[in-house]
Amino acid sequence: MLAFRGFLVVFFVVLLGYTAAVIATHGWGLLDVFFDDIGRIGWPGQFNLDFLGFLTLSALWTAWRHHFSPAGIALAPLAFFGGMGFFTLYLLIASIRVRGDVNALLLGPRRAAALKA
Repeated sequence: MLAFRGFLVVFFVVLLGYTAAVIATHGWGLLDVFFDDIGRIGWPGQFNLDFLGFLTLSALWTAWRHHFSPAGIALAPLAFFGGMGFFTLYLLIASIRVRGDVNALLLGPRRAAALKA
């Protein structure tokens, strides 16, 4: 779990720096570029469409992990729009809260407890 948490911290810091450099160079116009690439039917668009699927899946998983509670529904758009910037912090905090229990990390504490019962 320590290596996993280390990866999350390192990736978050690298992503934050890279994102800051991209914003400084290209501005905030991500969505136009993102969807224009998809519309061009090329490899950058294929990658973006694939990534869009991962963003959608991470948002759905986050809401599901929280049993589609108000908190889970509030976190889902953060997962979708925040991407790995959100997900690294979310998983780091969640892994600490569940004290490294992988079942609880993946399923949520309530589902993991039900497995043990």
